[in-house]
Amino acid sequence: MINGKKDDKILIAEKYQSEISTFIWDSLQKSEDKTFIAKNLETQIDTIYQANLQTIKVYYGTQKSDGLLPTCKSSIFDIILPLMAYLAFFCGILQLLIDSGATEKLAKFSSPLFVKIFPSLPKNHESISYMTLNFAANFLGLDSAATPFGLKAMQSLQEINPDKDKASDAQIMFMCLHAAGLTLIPTSIIGYRAAQNAANPADVMLPCIITSFIGTLAALIIVGIKQKINFKSRLLLLSIFSVIGGIIGLLLYINQMGLIAKNHFTGNLSTIILFLIILFTLIYAFSKEKLFLLKNTNVFNSFVTGANSGVQTGVTIFPYVLGMLAAISIFRNSGLFEMISNGISHLFMYFGVGKHITDSLPVALLRPFSSGGSRGFMIDAMKSFGADSFTGRLSCIFQCSAETTFYVIAVYFGAVKIKNTRYTLGIMLLVDLICVVAAIGIASLFF
Repeated sequence: MINGKKDDKILIAEKYQSEISTFIWDSLQKSEDKTFIAKNLETQIDTIYQANLQTIKVYYGTQKSDGLLPTCKSSIFDIILPLMAYLAFFCGILQLLIDSGATEKLAKFSSPLFVKIFPSLPKNHESISYMTLNFAANFLGLDSAATPFGLKAMQSLQEINPDKDKASDAQIMFMCLHAAGLTLIPTSIIGYRAAQNAANPADVMLPCIITSFIGTLAALIIVGIKQKINFKSRLLLLSIFSVIGGIIGLLLYINQMGLIAKNHFTGNLSTIILFLIILFTLIYAFSKEKLFLLKNTNVFNSFVTGANSGVQTGVTIFPYVLGMLAAISIFRNSGLFEMISNGISHLFMYFGVGKHITDSLPVALLRPFSSGGSRGFMIDAMKSFGADSFTGRLSCIFQCSAETTFYVIAVYFGAVKIKNTRYTLGIMLLVDLICVVAAIGIASLFF
């Protein structure tokens, strides 16, 4: 729990020769690397005996997560530094949009809809443009761009929050919608399936879209009822059905393609859109250079200013991320998560839920805590049961249709130093549960 690393063998005992059987000792002497592996067909976990001078070390199983010290190290090099790089770049791009006046125009365009969902927001408030960019980035699978836009949205919403220590209604609604993460192109999932030699890596695309849309709609309705939002608005209903129509239209277009064309389209669309967004921002910024001069700056200095704010945001959220990752590390390595996971799996099997479903549940259970951990379970499920098995496909849908709830709360609320998140966590976990149930039903329908 302190120094161990993920997938390291777990040392459970160290014995003298007289304490082990003659068969194991003879096997160790005959082995070139002085190692004997005792297979356990029931648990599928091997017991490894390894001769070490005058003693024999006994290992059983592997560590589920990095210990506390490796977690501290990896949180800096694998999470915070890459995140700060993304934040610096995209906050720089965002600053260009702000200084060029593009975000103001985007806020005016989106304001009529957003004031229906966020009634406490002033009309044309700058947070509207940030939230629009965040939702658009999530929608297109641009995770690296979504986080900087989302953090800017939270900071902007915090400026009009009357109680700085308590989450406002607008912040809670934004967080729950962001966590639901309506996704149109699940690029990373398709890539993982292709790496595992799936016959059609993109065949989970439609189930992923439907499940994430159900989660987004559930978040909107649950939080909306809590905050007494008017759902009879024509604009709100028109927007919801327009999204549904757009999703159906794109899916019909994609389904007309051949296998190779479909994989290329889904794999490259997000990258192309991201490139076009950056290119448009630069062209638009240079075309509005006079506005930059009026603000006593230029395009380059504006980008640097935004990038600097992104780095500062990364420094601010680091302690919150580190604390959450350390807690998850202890939870995983204590064996408590595995006990809960096995207990829930046995409970589901008691109610007649098939093993092909329970085998994929660890992905759903770990997803709110750790994206990397649940991703590992997803890949393991595809390796163990096959990428085209029901378990392999359901694991992919679980991974795509939920968010790392605890990590997101730590990052977003940590960035604005909010201590009282009110009912945010409860609703986000409820939405995660709805996505799990929906994923099982949709996967059963499709596969």
